[in-house]
Amino acid sequence: MKILIVEDEQNIAHFLKESLEAEYFAVDLAEDGEYGSHLAQINEYDLIILDDNVPKKDGIEVIREIREGGVAAPVIVMSHKDDSAHTIRLLNAGADDCLPKPFVLGELLARARALLRRPKTLEKPVYSIGDLTVNTRACTVTRGEKQVYLTRKEFMLLHYLMQNEGVVLSRGMILEHVWDMNTNIFSNTIESHMLSLRKKIGDYGNQRLIHTIPGRGYRIST
Repeated sequence: MKILIVEDEQNIAHFLKESLEAEYFAVDLAEDGEYGSHLAQINEYDLIILDDNVPKKDGIEVIREIREGGVAAPVIVMSHKDDSAHTIRLLNAGADDCLPKPFVLGELLARARALLRRPKTLEKPVYSIGDLTVNTRACTVTRGEKQVYLTRKEFMLLHYLMQNEGVVLSRGMILEHVWDMNTNIFSNTIESHMLSLRKKIGDYGNQRLIHTIPGRGYRIST
């Protein structure tokens, strides 16, 4: 899953990015409301975390603009203004949740997961195909009775494939959902990660689950 953080305080922004990446999210950063609104409307995000007091466009302006632009991703607003009137304005503008600053990371993560569990983005705890099982809560992977140890990106890549069982995913779609916008689209990072993933899950011969579709992308299916 992919998250956009709109935050002008660099220490907080990079702390959130590292913390969310440790939870197996891909993360993009924007340092002002104008750029954050732009990214939200040209990319597909599962969640947006927005500081209410960013330069160029404040939180309410950003929320109204992206909602008018058709962005449906849930938005958590972080605000220094801890008063009910301001919270009401944010919620009426289209925010899904508000969290006062300074915040507790554990609470932010819990609120983020709660929004991601909503029916529109319902996350299954366990995905299985053939004898391959991915547990998204425990972050474990097994093939048959054997536990498979993956890197963070390999796990995110496999999770995305499993979420879209039977669907051909292009390189662009995979880059969009598993890597951040700073990834070089001309690199072979997807191919190298896919090769490593296949080796680790023992994906060969009659047991192959990940299929390369020439000229189109990749698909996981039995």
